[in-house]
Amino acid sequence: AAAGILCYVGAYVFITYDDYDHFFEDVYTLIPAVIIIAVGTLLFIIGLIGCCATIRESRCGLATFVIILLLVFITEVVVVVLGYIYRAKVEDEVDHSIRKVYNGYNGTNPDAASRAIDYVQRQLRCCGIHNYSDWENTVWFKQTKNNSVPLSCCKAALSNCTGSLTRPMDLYSEGCEALVVKKLQEIMMYVIWAALAFAAIQLLGMLCACIVLCRRSRDPAYELLITGGTYA
Repeated sequence: AAAGILCYVGAYVFITYDDYDHFFEDVYTLIPAVIIIAVGTLLFIIGLIGCCATIRESRCGLATFVIILLLVFITEVVVVVLGYIYRAKVEDEVDHSIRKVYNGYNGTNPDAASRAIDYVQRQLRCCGIHNYSDWENTVWFKQTKNNSVPLSCCKAALSNCTGSLTRPMDLYSEGCEALVVKKLQEIMMYVIWAALAFAAIQLLGMLCACIVLCRRSRDPAYELLITGGTYA
């Protein structure tokens, strides 16, 4: 179950980041998500090993289980550290690239970056970088010459909005940069909290395995009897 949840968290980060990947250039931001998916896959295998070793009370199996869990625990600590590092870098990444993305907007023949801008403005209910007036400095705005911003800036409740700057009350007033940064940092926090939660689970697993190992070491004469009264 823990392995499945970890893989889900990692996949969620990948899917969500795909909608915002035009706003940052550092692909290493996804490293924590890659690691957490790998850990989730490994954790499933480890869980099977732990169950078999516990049922059979195999000292070798349990010792291996504890060592692997310790390695996974260290990996999850690394995920937490990387998560905090890249969470701090998100704002600089977005600030560095968002203006270039907006300047490349082409509303008449939208490419991937243009679709990303429209998606973000509708999804986060924002317009422009800091506010809707930022559109006046873009190439697209100067080429269209209709004193309008993209329709994705229009408030969702309005059906007759044309994006005209003469009716600013029809447009979202908040800029997208701060909201994109906030969204990406929230996603990174999901990874951090997931890694912390399951690191605690790894500690519990190691503790339980150590208890079984200690019980076996205190009772060396403990052996399973088989039919006929002989010892296994």
